[in-house]
Amino acid sequence: MVVVGAGVAALEAVLALHDLAGERVGMTLVAPNSDFAYRPLAVREPFAYGKARRYELEPLMRDTGTLHLVDTLSWIEPDERCVHTEQGARLDYDALVLAMGAQATPRFEHAITIDDRRLDETLHGLIQDIEGGYLKSVAFVAPGRMAWPLPLYELALMTAGRAYDMGVELKTTIVTPEDAPLTIFGSNVSGRVSELLAKAGVETVCSAYAEVPQSGHVVINPGNRRLTVERIVALPELFGPGVRGIPLGENGFIPIDQFGKVPDVGPIYAAGDATAFAVKHGGVASQQADVVAHSIAALAGAEVSPEPFVPVIHGMLLTGDEPLYLTARITGGYGFSSEVSETPSWSPPTKIVSRYLAPYLDRVDHTGAPT
Repeated sequence: MVVVGAGVAALEAVLALHDLAGERVGMTLVAPNSDFAYRPLAVREPFAYGKARRYELEPLMRDTGTLHLVDTLSWIEPDERCVHTEQGARLDYDALVLAMGAQATPRFEHAITIDDRRLDETLHGLIQDIEGGYLKSVAFVAPGRMAWPLPLYELALMTAGRAYDMGVELKTTIVTPEDAPLTIFGSNVSGRVSELLAKAGVETVCSAYAEVPQSGHVVINPGNRRLTVERIVALPELFGPGVRGIPLGENGFIPIDQFGKVPDVGPIYAAGDATAFAVKHGGVASQQADVVAHSIAALAGAEVSPEPFVPVIHGMLLTGDEPLYLTARITGGYGFSSEVSETPSWSPPTKIVSRYLAPYLDRVDHTGAPT
C-alpha cells in the first residue's frame, strides 16, 4: 500500500492497517514533512499557551514497518497502478490511499486569515493590542464556502475572554453563513453555544454572506448591511489537492463512495480533507481512514469485512474557560442526535478523536514512547 500524506487521515490509516492486516501489507508513506503537528490546539498559541505539540514520524514508521519516502505526489497512472513523485520516483501499488489534506487559501484580501500552521505569528500582535487597550472592535468572518468553523468560535470566545480579563471593552462579532452557531452539530449544541456567546458578549450574525472590500469594512448580505471594525479575522477557503490522473469533484476534491473508494480507477482510496465529504474535521478524517483500512485489509485477505462510513463528530470547543464537549451524528452534512456537556464522552479526551491515532499519541505524551 502507498499512502500519500502525513496528517491525521494518513497516520490513522497506517496504524489501522498495521493492526488489521499486519504483515500482509507492506506500506510506504509519501510526504515531505518529518513530523506531525497537532494543529487543533494551535488556536491557543496567541494566548500564551505555548506551541501546539509536534511528533516525529520516525517512531510511528518504525513501529508499523512503514517506509517514509520524503517526497511529494506528482501524478497517478491508475491503469498501471503506479504513482509518480515530484523527485522522479515511481511507486507501484496494490492499493493507494490519498490523504494529503486540502489547500487553505485566503478568501479576503483585507483580513487576517486564520492559518493554524503559524497562528501565534499571525494573531499575537492583535491579542497584544487588545490587552493594551488599543483595539475596541474585531470581527471574525467565515466565507460563504467555509472550512471547519470551530476555530472561528474558539478564537472569538478566547479573544472576548482575554479582553474581559484585562478590563478592556471589546466589541466582538462573528459573521457566518451558518443558520445558527455551529449548526453542523445540530440544535442542542447550537443552542448551548449561542448562550455561551451571548454570555461572553459576542454578537453573532448568521445566514450572512460577507465581503471585505477594504480594511475594517465588512459588507453583509442579504441586506447590504455594513459593519465597521478595527480588525477582521477570517477563515480560509478550502480547495482540494487537484490530483492529476484521477477524476475530481468540485473545487478539486476527491469523490469517494461509502467505503472510501474513488470511483472507476481501481484500488484507489481517499480519506480526510482531500475528499469531497463536506465536513472537514480530524475525527471525521480518522473515521474515513478506518473505513479505508478495513477495505484494504479485506482485499489483502485479513479476516475483516469492509465497513461503510457512518460519520460521528466529537468536538472539543475551547472557550478560554472550561471546554465544552460536543457530539453529533452527521447526515446530509448536518448533525442530528447532538449532545453537549462539560465532560467528555470519549477517551482519551483529545481534540482529535480516533480509534488508533489518539491512543498512540496519548501514550507518547505520557511515556515519551508509543509502546
